[in-house]
Amino acid sequence: MKSGVDHIGVCVVYFCHDGKGRVLMARRTENSRDEHGRWDIGGGRIEFGDTVENTLRKEIQEEYNAKVLDFEFLGFRDVHRSHNGEPTHWLALDYKVLIDPEGIKINEPHKFDSLDWFTIDNLPQPVHSQFPEFLEKYRKKL
Repeated sequence: MKSGVDHIGVCVVYFCHDGKGRVLMARRTENSRDEHGRWDIGGGRIEFGDTVENTLRKEIQEEYNAKVLDFEFLGFRDVHRSHNGEPTHWLALDYKVLIDPEGIKINEPHKFDSLDWFTIDNLPQPVHSQFPEFLEKYRKKL
């Protein structure tokens, strides 16, 4: 069975920041699952038996080599979209995550080809299709 296709997938989405007004974003490669060439804040599927907090910490470490210093649950979103022509449905648990900017690097070069810091007022383009909705919903909390 495929998460998001055969049943509702559950994932964490993380808005990683340095506490000084910068947000970390990665550009997706042609080898990533979808949204090729788009800048993304990050996310990962919660695996059966794992906890939400552990998934959050594990995914951020796996993708960005970053240590989580603190995090805040922002809310959730029902994400309905299409992948390879199939409708998908994910429940996204959205977090604002303070990370240690020291040692940040791309740990998954097959998924990302660039990683950089931006401000909310100076974001790279194009962004992941779900990011504008995330930003609209949580902008006042970021």
